Amino acid sequence: MKLVARSLLLFALVLAPVAWAADTAPARAAHPDGAAIASGHSLATQAGMEILGKGGNAFDAAIAVSSTLAVVEPISSGLGGGGFFLLHDAKTGKDVMLDARETSPESATPDRFLDKNGDLDRDRSVNGPWSAGIPGLPAALVKLAREHGKLPLSDSLAPAIRVATDGFPVYARMARGYASRREVMDRYPGTREVYLRNGKPIAEGDIFKQPELAHTLQLLAANGFDGFYRGETGRKLLAGVKQAGGRWTAEELAGYTVKTREPIVFDYRGWKITTASPPSSGGIALASMLQILEPWDLNKMDQAHSTHLVVEAMRRAYRDRTFFLGDPDFVDIPQKVLTSRDYAQGLRATIHPEKATPSDLLSGNPTPLEDDETTHFSIIDSEGNRVGGTQTVNLLYGSGLIPAGTGVLLNNEMDDFALKPGTPNAFGVMGYAANAPAKGKRMLSSMTPTFMENDDKVVVIGTPGGSRIITMVLLGILGYDAGLDAQQVAALPRYHHQWLPDEISAESGAFSPEVARQLQAMGHKVELPGDLAAGGRGSSHVWGNLQTVEWDRRSNVLSGGSDPRNPVGSAEVRKFGKAD
Repeated sequence: MKLVARSLLLFALVLAPVAWAADTAPARAAHPDGAAIASGHSLATQAGMEILGKGGNAFDAAIAVSSTLAVVEPISSGLGGGGFFLLHDAKTGKDVMLDARETSPESATPDRFLDKNGDLDRDRSVNGPWSAGIPGLPAALVKLAREHGKLPLSDSLAPAIRVATDGFPVYARMARGYASRREVMDRYPGTREVYLRNGKPIAEGDIFKQPELAHTLQLLAANGFDGFYRGETGRKLLAGVKQAGGRWTAEELAGYTVKTREPIVFDYRGWKITTASPPSSGGIALASMLQILEPWDLNKMDQAHSTHLVVEAMRRAYRDRTFFLGDPDFVDIPQKVLTSRDYAQGLRATIHPEKATPSDLLSGNPTPLEDDETTHFSIIDSEGNRVGGTQTVNLLYGSGLIPAGTGVLLNNEMDDFALKPGTPNAFGVMGYAANAPAKGKRMLSSMTPTFMENDDKVVVIGTPGGSRIITMVLLGILGYDAGLDAQQVAALPRYHHQWLPDEISAESGAFSPEVARQLQAMGHKVELPGDLAAGGRGSSHVWGNLQTVEWDRRSNVLSGGSDPRNPVGSAEVRKFGKAD
């Protein structure tokens, strides 16, 4: 793994973008000759292909993939969570983002999350009913079917219902995650009913069936929005939250709406980048980082100097993220400024080409790394429609609470708000007034589904990884620009800097000892795995679960890349014939 990763990174750094002459370029295909899907679980990828084979488009397939991930990845996402869906309609050429981020209940005022000493109550902010926002994912699936799909919602949900009914093998990460969260999950009768059947906890290799979740999905399939947010499921959700000590109302549950937002769009070295807008912080951060970096040809630099410049761009973008970003329906975000070339030029001028900028010169408070939960999928269909979907329940198994009879594991996204200004959340991430909770407000997110396109190629890319999502997508974009293919991009080694703590964190194999020493000589603190840095306190773990698909319009070849760090993920390409 290390040798492959290092080779890919070196390849990415030295390979200059491929040049071509316009007068000799072959004709570009108008439509892909088939479809490509990459997701975090093979059953979800297969579900999407099944729906495409029945005449559905990328948006129908997205429903199938998303809902199946909600069944097979409860550790990362589910009907009790939310997400962002970046959509491209090939017929109209229009790009939109569906914002299905969870919203704050009216009862969840900041004082509810403080203990008797006025400090943040960690247990309440990440566990149980008070940690859960109103879910958005089911409403997004309904909206996708109604406004973008070809097939009835019931058809697109059928694979997820089948998998929930028949079950699937528990994989190692799912079992480990449950073991780490069992103390919390055992608190709630509805959760115990799902995860402790026959008195035994789930174990790797068990066939995990979820009949209550299958029933909830059937009600959603039959009745659309009302099948989840009202009626039987709605009543059970409200009762389960109340029984656990929380407070949701029928009005705010039934009043949830998916927002349609304009994506962030900008250019980078001949690529048109279309990416997530607020309440995602990812698109603005990407625009800032890439426009800072654009004048430098990173592909012609040695690894230490290219990494130094990328890290300095990361440092500045993450500083702005902390202070300026939140729900655009509640706060004024200086988006035009933060995404402008002039602003990027000003930030670039503060970067020394040979020396690190100490983060304490960009004053603020520390924001350590987030965890790896969340999931992403990428789709291109034979009409040229495409979807990048990133969805989550936040921490491992979200809040740990399943309202009895629903099978729906609720999120713990309330912790993504600044519940106490200037106080880190579970991941150490800070926030201030721009990201404080309020009735109906959406918490800030790092989810960054992204499209890249130029005359010759179209790419969909995204990943889980908390605050590291944005930098992983950044490195993926730089990898594509360097000429890597989809699978090479998915396998690229990763490093990250987020302003504070003032250090570069890196996977095993990302840097050689010599490159690490060169970065340290420039003034960077490099948090390397212990096997690469003498006395290093870092671990040898890897992070992320990047899923990407690519359409080469010159050869009309589709390809997919599924992160090799995730053994149950898959990328599949299948020919369905060209669109008429």
